[in-house]
Amino acid sequence: MPQTARFPGPDALLSRAPIGWAGRVGVKRTSWLALAALVGLGAFVVYTSLQAGGVRCEVCIEFGGGRACRAVDGATEREALMAAQTNACALLASGVTNTMACERTDPTSTACRAR
Repeated sequence: MPQTARFPGPDALLSRAPIGWAGRVGVKRTSWLALAALVGLGAFVVYTSLQAGGVRCEVCIEFGGGRACRAVDGATEREALMAAQTNACALLASGVTNTMACERTDPTSTACRAR
């Protein structure tokens, strides 16, 4: 008759645990601290990404036979205009040289408003 393998039960495993661990199945304090730090960092990232900018600008650019309009929120008008132009050029240009040329092109229209 073939022998079947016997697996030790939970009591046998705990009896082999290091001193001070028997009967104590839980999470270490450092694990809780690490978890709290990660949750705090995640909350900070979500809060800062959802925070609305002070200005919203829309920029339209014609470059290389195409036209693209993009709207961006920013803390300042200048920041929002630059980001919107960069975003629009990302759709119109490919490669470093074309992207730089597009970003130096004057926009065909811009519109900014406070948020």
